[in-house]
Amino acid sequence: MTVVGATRSAELMARAEGLFPGGVNSPVRAFRAVGGTPRVIERGAGPRVWDADGNDLVDYVGSWGAAILGHAHPAVVAAISEAAALGASFGMPTPGELELGEAIRAAVPSIERLRFVSSGTEAVMSAVRLARAATGRPRIVKMAGAYHGHADALLVRAGSSATGLPASAGVTQGTARDTLVVPYNDLAALESVLLAHRGGVAAILVEPVAANMGVVPPRPGYLAGLRRLADRFGALLVFDEVITGFRVARGGAQERYAVRPDLTVLGKIIGGGMPVAAYGGRRELMELVAPLGPVYQAGTLSGNPVGMAAGIATIAELTPPVYARLEEYGQRLEAGVLDAAAEAKARVRVARVASLLTVFFEDDARFGRFFAAMLHAGVHLPPSPYEAWFISAAHRDEELRQTLAAARSAFAVAGGDG
Repeated sequence: MTVVGATRSAELMARAEGLFPGGVNSPVRAFRAVGGTPRVIERGAGPRVWDADGNDLVDYVGSWGAAILGHAHPAVVAAISEAAALGASFGMPTPGELELGEAIRAAVPSIERLRFVSSGTEAVMSAVRLARAATGRPRIVKMAGAYHGHADALLVRAGSSATGLPASAGVTQGTARDTLVVPYNDLAALESVLLAHRGGVAAILVEPVAANMGVVPPRPGYLAGLRRLADRFGALLVFDEVITGFRVARGGAQERYAVRPDLTVLGKIIGGGMPVAAYGGRRELMELVAPLGPVYQAGTLSGNPVGMAAGIATIAELTPPVYARLEEYGQRLEAGVLDAAAEAKARVRVARVASLLTVFFEDDARFGRFFAAMLHAGVHLPPSPYEAWFISAAHRDEELRQTLAAARSAFAVAGGDG
């Protein structure tokens, strides 16, 4: 399809700019990386969304990975409706917490105990605090370019040394000083930092499949190497599986790559589109969390029954045939995009792990043109050159054909390198 002009979306965004910073409630939605006007989405069904101008778009944003079943899946909608009819939140224990918690623990054996929270940022922040308490050490190591939410200690970038410098106004140098930054997929650099700060590093924090700098798979042996280095230097290995959890395998990246972390952070899929996240790990670590231990963390909406119901319904649908279908679609999409790029003599790289995919261009301007052409052809991509495309179980042959037809023309618009 061809998308018509975004008249009503533009009007709504103009109103939004009078209410919200940049007109949005999360920065990437503002389209600053790609130009143009954000589409205001009114509804979704399966692999598609409809904007305020009535345009029907094949969607690869998927609530940034949460909508693994597609939008408005009937089982999830029914579960949310039934739970909401009984009360949206009580601030007290509910049966749904047990059911979802047991489902997560059954899928991710490294999680012996867990705590529900409301966002990935909150979960990572809590896991880092727990790691510091468990080890008595102040510093953490993260990977350059990795995003783990907007907690102060994690909003850092590599400076002239391995010590992080603030990457956001309002983050003090003192806060950033205890966050050390090394390149992803570089065990030698990590070992060097651990040697330089021997006895001072509480945790190695990593997305086991990098997905917030575009999809970057771990090199063979990299995750196992992280495990060895963590053990050697007495640090905890923390996997941020907010994106990869229940996506690259039912048990997440730790199942796919057979590496067991000390602590795991989950989000997105476990809430079925509702604001739910969790952190968990070995029993002796999690028993340091209040009320059993001295590590304080609390949340009024943690474990709310509507979010629990959505997560339970979503995980129940994630059967082996669903994962096989996600993998097959991902393979076909990757091959088709590469073929379309070759036809247009566009020099791109495609990185994919399971149902996560990124098309890397040689420069951001070409991606911007590609993005605009894809949107005009009715394909809704993440509005950034360094984000993952999220495939859902609802994507089928029709969506694949439309996506690849759009890609053939969009690569030509973006400009080739031949």
